Amino acid sequence: MTRIHADISVSLDGFVTGPDPGPENGLGTGGDALHSWAFSDDADDRRVLREGTGRSGAVVLGRRLFDVVDGPGGWDDEVGYGATEVGRPAFVVVTGSPPERVRLADLDWTFVTTGLPDAVAAARRRAEAASAAGGRDLDVVLMGGGATIGSALAAGLVEVLTLHLAPVVLGSGTPLFTGGAPRALVQRSVVPTSTATHLTYDVVRP
Repeated sequence: MTRIHADISVSLDGFVTGPDPGPENGLGTGGDALHSWAFSDDADDRRVLREGTGRSGAVVLGRRLFDVVDGPGGWDDEVGYGATEVGRPAFVVVTGSPPERVRLADLDWTFVTTGLPDAVAAARRRAEAASAAGGRDLDVVLMGGGATIGSALAAGLVEVLTLHLAPVVLGSGTPLFTGGAPRALVQRSVVPTSTATHLTYDVVRP
């Protein structure tokens, strides 16, 4: 069964970027430390990355994050979604207006202009088609940014939440949680490593 799975790295004080993020500095000042685990040689970090990207039937991201990953300093053959760990899932971008051109034209991009619920629905269709073609269950993965995942949680769209809690305090930046209705979580797994604590929760429907 395809599930909607939000997956993001976060600091101890709740930020998913450092201060002053932008197209040329997507993770903000000091924000690179949030993703040290993804480049770690630790066997548990590698397993978490492999399992996380391996379940991806389609990936949802917001426009600001798209502009970072598709920008000149963004993804390439060495750095990208899962890089060597995963094939090429469909990518669905929530945006007010599609870009005029895409640098990463070899990836499968869909731009949805009618809001996050429609983007998640489009991604679910792609993930279910990939599941049928591959003969195994694949999920929709919401990779960010923080505002996109926060909005999805607030709208009740997320079924599973994975946080990669980095041992860093950034002080400011882009917060993951900015208020909204209380949300109950059921803890499913905790994987501690030297670079992060990987936490997975089922999100209880209101």
